[in-house]
Amino acid sequence: MEIRLNGKRALVTGANSGIGRALAIGLGQSGARVAVNYVSSPDKADEVVAEIHREGAEAMAVRADVSDAAQVAAMFGQIDQAWGGIDVLVNNAGIDGGATVAWEADPAAWRRVLDINLVGAFLCAREAMRRMVAQKSGVVLGISSVHELIPWTGFSAYTASKAGMSMLVKTLAQEAAPYGVRVLAVGPGAIKTPINANVWNDPKLYADLLDKIPLRRMGTPEEIAAMVVFLVSDAAAYVTGTTIFVDGGMLDYPDFQHGG
Repeated sequence: MEIRLNGKRALVTGANSGIGRALAIGLGQSGARVAVNYVSSPDKADEVVAEIHREGAEAMAVRADVSDAAQVAAMFGQIDQAWGGIDVLVNNAGIDGGATVAWEADPAAWRRVLDINLVGAFLCAREAMRRMVAQKSGVVLGISSVHELIPWTGFSAYTASKAGMSMLVKTLAQEAAPYGVRVLAVGPGAIKTPINANVWNDPKLYADLLDKIPLRRMGTPEEIAAMVVFLVSDAAAYVTGTTIFVDGGMLDYPDFQHGG
């Protein structure tokens, strides 16, 4: 089955690198018009826009810090001016904040992770849903993580933000359902991107990681993009209020594969 999103107006936050880049390009390959959000490295955002243009779709780069309500509102205003509204929002922008146990964490740094990952997702969803509820259609999709369920020592801000996204998705889906708007999330597991190259380039760390994945390999950004394209399409029109995990089985308790 070929998924087409011809004419759909989409925004992907944090789209100039990693998973976000693959999401933006994947949506463009399916025919969507894509707004490529970034907060730094505009040259990388322009590269994503150029790649989408090569796929024959419309795209534009839009700068905004998603944790800033005024910048988010201005970004959606740019999309309104260019395309007259929005049909798909993918809340991808996020940081992990670096590893530190809770009692040694800097409160401002801890809060910054939530401001981007959770508050930013809310602010973008708020602007998108104002438009989608009025037009009685649209999809808001968050990029969560297996760590909305799995604890991760040293990353309490990150895990809290992803657990928060899970309940945010459920609540927004409940609020928006009467208006024909779907809200859901995708939870990636270990995905091979430049940000975690230190793991997959280290044989010992990589072997330890693979022990946590029943399929015995890392996923690719393109595999996350393929799932997102499906979920925001009409082929998934009955899916809302949940997180779909794309994790190679990481949540399937691989340590019990050989008995308890």
